[in-house]
Amino acid sequence: MSKKKPEVPLGSIKNILLPILRPDLMPPGAVHRDEITPDDSPCNHCVGKCCRYFTVPIKTPRTKADFDEYRWYLAHGQTVIFTETETKNGKSLTRWNLVVWTICQYLLPDNRCGIYHTRPQVCRDYKSEDCEYDTPWVFEQSFETPDSIQSYGEQFLEERRAARRKK
Repeated sequence: MSKKKPEVPLGSIKNILLPILRPDLMPPGAVHRDEITPDDSPCNHCVGKCCRYFTVPIKTPRTKADFDEYRWYLAHGQTVIFTETETKNGKSLTRWNLVVWTICQYLLPDNRCGIYHTRPQVCRDYKSEDCEYDTPWVFEQSFETPDSIQSYGEQFLEERRAARRKK
């Protein structure tokens, strides 16, 4: 007998919260940066995008164990792994990152910070000029499900084995 994946009932917490947590989705009626007048601030139109997720760098996966660990991250839901490439001094460096969609406990209903004057340094370092609140996320490569990272890992490891055999 094959095991059937349990269905998530309509109206479950994932079905309700995921669109709200997705920082790449602008809520209806949100003001875009180009609509803000010079005497106004993006903060006055904040949708709390940066308070609805956090991103941490993770090591570049090289082994089956690495890909299995990343599959475990994605099995917890409301997570994404993505890569970004930066070129410095003519060399390309690809970085891997884990995004966790979760709302900061200090985010108020009006999208303001409930502990603004004592907020963590990472929040203090974030400037409104760099605010991404109206910027869509575009990933070079992203993985949203355990199956997606597992498939990529299997292909990556097979290609690496084949390259070694050719040497």
